[in-house]
Amino acid sequence: MSTNVLVLGSNFGGLTAALALKSELGPDVDVTVVSPSDRFVFTPSLIWVPFGKRTFEDISFRVDRTLDAHGVHFVHEAATRIDPVAQTVVTESGASHDYDYLVLATGFRNDLDTVPGIGLGGHASTITTVPDAFAAARDWTRFLEDPGDVVIGATQGAGCFGAAYEFLFNTAYRLKRAGLDKKVKLTYVTAEPFLGHFGIGGLPHGEQLLGMFTRMNGIETITNAAMESVDERSLRLSDGRTLDFAWAMVVPAFRGQDVVSAVDGLTDDRGFVAVHDTYQSLKYPHVYAVGVAAAVDVPWTTAVPVGVPKTGFPTEQQAHAAASNIVAQVRGEEPMVHKAFGDIPALCVMDAGNNGVIILADKMMPPRKHGVLIPGPQAHAFKLAFEKYFLWKSKHGYVGLP
Repeated sequence: MSTNVLVLGSNFGGLTAALALKSELGPDVDVTVVSPSDRFVFTPSLIWVPFGKRTFEDISFRVDRTLDAHGVHFVHEAATRIDPVAQTVVTESGASHDYDYLVLATGFRNDLDTVPGIGLGGHASTITTVPDAFAAARDWTRFLEDPGDVVIGATQGAGCFGAAYEFLFNTAYRLKRAGLDKKVKLTYVTAEPFLGHFGIGGLPHGEQLLGMFTRMNGIETITNAAMESVDERSLRLSDGRTLDFAWAMVVPAFRGQDVVSAVDGLTDDRGFVAVHDTYQSLKYPHVYAVGVAAAVDVPWTTAVPVGVPKTGFPTEQQAHAAASNIVAQVRGEEPMVHKAFGDIPALCVMDAGNNGVIILADKMMPPRKHGVLIPGPQAHAFKLAFEKYFLWKSKHGYVGLP
């Protein structure tokens, strides 16, 4: 009898885990992916959408076709209830799906309660989801018709600081291209204790390098800042300061999906799944969580809380670890792959319009032996090439490639 593995989510973590499992176990496993979206989206490219540099088709593909080509079932529905005792998942049609192993690659939802006024229907754009990024594109077009000061920021608890920096420098580049750089005041507001912290404690010379980038672009910076609210054309900080703007983009903190946080004892207070370094749930050994859905221990405390960047590369690493450990369990062995989030290498490219920074470190979290930031236009070229490569690799199901 085949083992049933159910994967919730179809992006970086879900696609990787599902295809890796099927590749390793073949007919010995039935893998089913359940997702409310039938598109894989290369989310790092959402930073370019507001400026009209990418369409949805440019950065996505039909994930159901990829899965079907590799013998993985696909259910295009949202999960509505998870029962880890009965080992079942109910989807929005009312169908019940049994599993022997469950992989949660459910990602995040924007936490819009901590700082009201961000996102769809609010006063500041964000770029963390596809609908948000395309709404930001409309806001950017309106801004160009009636320009004024711009505020870019990342709230307390945010983890996606890299995207905030990328958008900041891309905005500076676009302002310059539009001839507005000398007319518009551009301000960056962040919960980070210093520039270049990135939610990973910073890297050698990172603060100086980011300081140089901001000075070169005439950007005013405010660090260690907690936001209170975003009102119409103004951002209010918790210390009472108010920053007026004609347009703003703010990266919020993330929370886990409601369907996951509703399971008793599965998640922390933000809805992320507490896991061992095997990516098994602390409470339910047949449940795994990868990517943003997995909770991460942070080895420090900052005056203003900051999150951790659960980006594509570590998500893939976690998904491969989870898949390998499920394979071991199916074969009657103990999970053997231990890969704590903090020990995964840091590999990131921060785009800056026509410039950028390649970020490399032997570990995501300190203490580290090595860490380096390499600035230059080659970073921008690398990011463009990597986008095309990753979409090709993923579309064809080559998840074993680097």
